Amino acid sequence: MIGTGFIGTVHVEALRRIGVQVRGVLGSTPERGAARAMTLGVPRTYGSLDDLLADATVEVVHVTSPNDLHVPQAKAILAAGRHVVCEKPLALTAAGSAELVDLAAASRLVNATNFNIRYYPLNQHARETVAAGKLGEVRLVTGRYFQDWLLLESDWNWRLQPDRGGPLRAVADIGSHWMDLMTYITGQRIAAVMADLTTFIGTRFEPTGPVETFSSERSGDTVSRPIATEDTAAILLRFEGGARGAVSISQISPGRKNSLLYEIDGSDAALAWDSEQPDQVWIGHRDRANEILIRNPALMGPAGQASSALPGGHVEGFFDTFCALYRAVYADVAAGGPSPKAGYPTFADGHDEMLVADAIGRSAREGRWVTVARPGSMP
Repeated sequence: MIGTGFIGTVHVEALRRIGVQVRGVLGSTPERGAARAMTLGVPRTYGSLDDLLADATVEVVHVTSPNDLHVPQAKAILAAGRHVVCEKPLALTAAGSAELVDLAAASRLVNATNFNIRYYPLNQHARETVAAGKLGEVRLVTGRYFQDWLLLESDWNWRLQPDRGGPLRAVADIGSHWMDLMTYITGQRIAAVMADLTTFIGTRFEPTGPVETFSSERSGDTVSRPIATEDTAAILLRFEGGARGAVSISQISPGRKNSLLYEIDGSDAALAWDSEQPDQVWIGHRDRANEILIRNPALMGPAGQASSALPGGHVEGFFDTFCALYRAVYADVAAGGPSPKAGYPTFADGHDEMLVADAIGRSAREGRWVTVARPGSMP
């Protein structure tokens, strides 16, 4: 495991839950790595990436480091012949993610981008519902992803620094999850975007001491820093299959801790879900009563059943999505390489979100609709 913060810890505990042995961790410093290894009960801490890759017992490496390290670390891991799971965004630029896609394909190694939100059981069920035509023609896709952990000018995290987090912040950090999820559920990629990005807090105060993601604890003095990345985004969307959409993204919405909400409106029915109430989905109808489906494997299709670890009435949440994702990833690891059609998000999926993010950034700068630059797309 590279990275020992909030999300790295989730990776470690999820792997343990599904029976995967975590050999060791690589922290931001040897001292931090050693302290976190002791807290997590992991047997070893590595002093460097070279040290980690020299351990012949390591078959898979999870990358949960800051975004600027994803490409160089993933390249080194693939070159060393190890499977790799990388947090999103996959890179700082689409050029970087494209390179990783090519290297992963040539290596024939398992590669995954950590879009875990796909693996809420009801999101798996939603994908099957849309694919079966039960909503009819998908027409409108709307929603939000709101958090409040960067609401105050005293809130700080490395993601606020473009050289570490990238040119987009809220869009890359959480908006990428929403857009990947909508592409996954609807089966339609985002074709064009019209984006308005806003930075409401132009100056923040960086503590001189370390800061954990989502933590409100601060230590030491602070230093004033100008902020260039967006606090919020409002984005209009056009999908390849003809659907239209709109999404709002915010890291400064008071009281919203982690609310990813979507509604998919079809010609026959609608479906809506909110990550803060993950065990229920709303199904809307015109001529009969609306429905609330409470997660129940007995009432879902094969994919929803496969993602459910517990029977109905026993709530499954954020942590469980990692377990479901890694069960799919490690099935291919056990088989020795990626399946022809991987049942999990790969580097190619991570790269596609980078292409969408590039279009969003360009749209915000130029104030116009921008087509996502895939091969064969019109400018």
